[in-house]
Amino acid sequence: MSAEVFRNYINGEWTDGGYFENRNPADTGEVVGQFVKATAGDVAKAADAAQAALSGWSNMPAPARGALLFKVADILEKKFDQLGAEMTREEGKTLPEAKGEVRRAINIFRYFGGEGARMPGMVVPSERDRVHMFAIRKPIGVVGQINPWNFPIAIPAWKLAPALIAGNTVLLKPASAAPLSSWRIVEACHEAGIPKGVVNYLAGSGGAIGGAIVNAPPVKAISFTGSCGIGNWIHAEASKRRLRIQLEMGGKNPTIVLADADFDAAVENVCNAAFFSTGQKCTATSRVIVEDAIHDRFVEALVARTKKLKVGNGMEPGIDIGPAIDQGQLDVNLRYIEIGRKECGEPLCGGKRLTGGAYDKGYFVEPTIFAGVTENMTLAQEEIFGPVLAVMRAKDPASALRIANNIPFGLSASIQTSNVSRVFDFVYGMEAGLLTVNLPSAGVEYQLPFGGTKDSSFGPKEQGPAAMDFYSDWKTIYLKY
Repeated sequence: MSAEVFRNYINGEWTDGGYFENRNPADTGEVVGQFVKATAGDVAKAADAAQAALSGWSNMPAPARGALLFKVADILEKKFDQLGAEMTREEGKTLPEAKGEVRRAINIFRYFGGEGARMPGMVVPSERDRVHMFAIRKPIGVVGQINPWNFPIAIPAWKLAPALIAGNTVLLKPASAAPLSSWRIVEACHEAGIPKGVVNYLAGSGGAIGGAIVNAPPVKAISFTGSCGIGNWIHAEASKRRLRIQLEMGGKNPTIVLADADFDAAVENVCNAAFFSTGQKCTATSRVIVEDAIHDRFVEALVARTKKLKVGNGMEPGIDIGPAIDQGQLDVNLRYIEIGRKECGEPLCGGKRLTGGAYDKGYFVEPTIFAGVTENMTLAQEEIFGPVLAVMRAKDPASALRIANNIPFGLSASIQTSNVSRVFDFVYGMEAGLLTVNLPSAGVEYQLPFGGTKDSSFGPKEQGPAAMDFYSDWKTIYLKY
């Protein structure tokens, strides 16, 4: 039986072309689907279609645009179980995690659908007699959105929904490693009746079409989530055209565990943040910095908890950790494990690719913990994006905070403590855009701004009310009456 074909979506039509395969990373013998490879010519057609659709879409009353986003959410809701299973098959995360992400995407569309009835502006008094002054939001125009594979439905949702409610039209490019989940969003947009040209879907490699999206003349803004290397390239290219740019990139996120923490909860939070989703979250804990007074006891408990994690196909019940997304990411994980061996010696647990039986069908690696990591080691400085955790020792809370900040990244960070003063030292002293207290470093909601600082992010934040800062601009009016 041949795999289903998923076509690109340009100007309200499903378009054909050459194909590439998407395979299940837990069972590479399964082809999840065949996807049409977009070309630079397809990008040009989609950009022209988005430009042609802009006036009609932006002039539609915002509550009417919101009603269409509510329809998209309803369509996704009806396919909830299907979407969760498809995500597990294409990306590898466990089925409960995938279903949680689908729920989040549905909620995002409903949240921004509601924004259509608000669209706040401002009215202020003038110094002059009989002059009425106010400002309203206006869309940016055609927006290019380049998405990652690790949250294949949530991130496209949190980029697409605010762009649409603000009145923009969109070129949406999914990651080639996980293109199906975002295709389902676009399918829902089509079924909901969003006008042709407003949403355009272009699958394919970034090398083949990424530059075409950035350089398409109608495009006025680029939102990107992915690696620092690609983000830096986009910044350089998009800046030549003075495009509005939003970049979410790497992280090397710390969790600080202080001696007064709830011990068992801290162990569970670190294990969750470091290893769930196979460590393939930009907000995952990659370094745990433990106060000296409890270091040895904490590490022993963390290793014991980690050894209980079950690795396997995420469609199976009881599995905690799925595979790496592909051979390339598996190779990266194994390469950093070898670096860890050279820097720290043998890991306390893990350290190997899993083989034998069903493991031979996918890209499975053991969750791995290295102890004795110091600040200048590679494991303490470079993003891995896999289930490899560096344990670092701090003599006191002040030292822990200094170590946590001693990296070029600043996306997320967590502290485990029962001391409210230490909490506020962390809140005001930690150089990161997202902070959690007595929670895992990974796990955010859609109602608040999301984004980092330092080398992790550039431009306005995503999600929550802050998303409108990127996808809209101000129009100011002075009216004499």
